[in-house]
Amino acid sequence: MITKKSLALSLCAGLLAASTALAQAPTDPNSHNPAVKSPSDTESAPLAKGHNSFTRGEAQSRLEKAGYSNISGLKLDQDGLWQAQATRDGQTVNVALDYKGDIAVQ
Repeated sequence: MITKKSLALSLCAGLLAASTALAQAPTDPNSHNPAVKSPSDTESAPLAKGHNSFTRGEAQSRLEKAGYSNISGLKLDQDGLWQAQATRDGQTVNVALDYKGDIAVQ
């Protein structure tokens, strides 16, 4: 037999679980803010200084996926930016890659 007390406890537990799940749901599905960008997302943004965990190979791969070739002089500077010279659309440019995956011509 179900008592009023056990019914009230079950109801409270169910409400608590539902409210916790709702509190963790994102309010805007377009508000995704990854710490690292997808290599296919190459839109220009201001570069962020900070600790860069990309390896030299990963940095080169991201530059290549963004359409750069003939990458040379790739080095990590004191601001945490990978710097290199590369060719894109027939022009040789200086490029930089930050810890988020943003790439900018400098």
